[in-house]
Amino acid sequence: MADTQNLLLLFEHPTEPVFMDKGKKVTVFDVPDSYLTDRYRPISNEVQSRVGEKVEQRVPVREISIPDLRIPMSLGREEQFSLFIPKHRRIAGRLIDIFVNMRSVDDLQSVAVYARDRVNPVMFNYALSVALLHRPDTQGLDLPSFAQSFPDRFVDSQVFRELREESFVVQPGSRMPIVIPRDYTASDLEPEHRLWYFREDLGVNLHHWHWHLVYPFEASDRSIVAKDRRGELFYYMHEQVMARYNMERFSNNLARTQPFNNLREPIAEGYFPKMDSLVSSRAWPPRFDNTRLGDLNREQDQINLEVSDLERWRDRIYEAIHQGFVMDERGQRVELDETRGIDILGNILESSILSPNRTLYGDLHNFGHVFISYSHDTNNKHLESFGVIGDSSTAMRDPAFYRWHAYIDRIFQEHKTRLPAYTDTQLNYSGISITGVQVASNGGQPNVLTTFWQQSDMDLSRGFDFTPRGNVFARFTHLTHTPFTYTINVNNDGGAQRFGYVRIFMAPKNDERGQPMLLREQRLMMVELDKFVVSLNPGPNTIRRRSTESSVTIPFERTFRNLDANRPAAGTPEELEFNFCGCGWPNHMLIAKGLPEGLRCDLFVMVSNYENDRIDQQLVGRCSDAASYCGVRDRLYPDRQSMGYPFDRLPRAGADRLVNFLTPNMSIVDVSIRHENRVVTRQA
Repeated sequence: MADTQNLLLLFEHPTEPVFMDKGKKVTVFDVPDSYLTDRYRPISNEVQSRVGEKVEQRVPVREISIPDLRIPMSLGREEQFSLFIPKHRRIAGRLIDIFVNMRSVDDLQSVAVYARDRVNPVMFNYALSVALLHRPDTQGLDLPSFAQSFPDRFVDSQVFRELREESFVVQPGSRMPIVIPRDYTASDLEPEHRLWYFREDLGVNLHHWHWHLVYPFEASDRSIVAKDRRGELFYYMHEQVMARYNMERFSNNLARTQPFNNLREPIAEGYFPKMDSLVSSRAWPPRFDNTRLGDLNREQDQINLEVSDLERWRDRIYEAIHQGFVMDERGQRVELDETRGIDILGNILESSILSPNRTLYGDLHNFGHVFISYSHDTNNKHLESFGVIGDSSTAMRDPAFYRWHAYIDRIFQEHKTRLPAYTDTQLNYSGISITGVQVASNGGQPNVLTTFWQQSDMDLSRGFDFTPRGNVFARFTHLTHTPFTYTINVNNDGGAQRFGYVRIFMAPKNDERGQPMLLREQRLMMVELDKFVVSLNPGPNTIRRRSTESSVTIPFERTFRNLDANRPAAGTPEELEFNFCGCGWPNHMLIAKGLPEGLRCDLFVMVSNYENDRIDQQLVGRCSDAASYCGVRDRLYPDRQSMGYPFDRLPRAGADRLVNFLTPNMSIVDVSIRHENRVVTRQA
């Protein structure tokens, strides 16, 4: 039987022929002649023997009859691939089905080897990744970071010339990291550019790509898409991205993002990505300031839509929210109630195959991305592909992403504001009171968090095609913070041990004008920092929790390091869960940048009744680590409450400010986030 680990080699050097050597241990696939493309079949002995001179390991590939790949091959190898384009989703869905339905790992390896040189490289990576995540016999595999396979999506194109020179001239042991410029996409004349470190962060963009891997839109096997509370998770993950982004805007003396709510108005913010696509051998197209959306007629992508289609879908969704129900395809009412309503709306808005009525409610979120991404060439007159907002691995680089998602979140909030406010009974935990909260970094001032710049290296050699082998490091500059610890004092007045669910959020105290925020506004900027279970003995309890243990984030190694770092032992349940950890907010971006003089924030802590919140299931391993934004693989979302509770609804009457909202099992403390403009190189 084939070694499943060899499947991971197919992610390396994505545009090279499949028979070229791969891996740190020089490995080649023994490809049957009939599997070679027309270019190499006549000279197979010559090319395969040339490659095989320094081989340490050979992987036999069994010749089997290949399923019909005409649909997956209908997307050209040099075209850009986008999950937001329905035609591309259908093509990728077909390839996922083929990979998932192969009877054995041997057969999967054979068809993957055959397909790799014939289908679009980015689509191949996506489809094989989804298949490996969902096949029972490959779930334990640790997928390589997308940034290592396609570094062109994360790196200034000018840097590639230096990286090539370094790899060609210098032997592997002596190579130096090439430093990527800190802010290369615009100058300070563009106010939006102050947020380059967030929008262009490697970990933030990888989080978005990996989330869509774990939660694909489309597949004929419905179970791959129909995960627990998937629609609600789509809402909550993006709502949290917006809360974080707005907090970063306050950290740069900018106002909150203006929702893109008039689709006929020009988009004020331009964006020039300064990146080349190695797959299409083209530069990612820019969008100029004040570009307007236009009706789309892109025959090649089977898109013929008008801006009025988006407006019609939006109006129907608003009407459904105001009526309190949607209509499914059979004409039956589906209630938008307190528990399922947000999940149904998430599936409609995104939209995925779980939408109860795609014909009526359309594909608003995805086509918003598509319309913005093609605004520079709406009818393909200039043969230009989509901009960065049209690809889930690059979309978060574009300021327009946040304007569009501010609008999508406004639609979700229209539903949330119609729900009844949480009552005292729903919020309180009788007999439990928080008597004190403090947060401090090692040796630091209490209730002051510190951020600064850090430089970290990442090996990009897996994605460096047609160049000498060996490590090629790029050095990224990113925001980070000094690790800190929460200390929470809780009193249990009951006579017995009880369990609590600790929920930690943070939001700015004041708005753009420096005025204290009303809770109805502040709740939309509440950033979830952590959520965990504690046992509370009778009497006083002191809870300590490190910031690195956050239920929102994945550890630093998952973003920048070699995948073999901190790997659990082979064959253990922990290893099976490990790959899911690729989904999660990067730990270095847990805290907003803050201001040199300090950004004043409210840190909110709540202990809710775990008996009401618990989901009875076995959570093995470490991949409930980032459950807040990503859920837990093959499990239910580990919290019975609505995502974002207790801030997902308007506050009850009389609770205009956060301090009036508090019940005894809640507490707030003033925290200041100070930014130090210094750069530290991370020690390996």
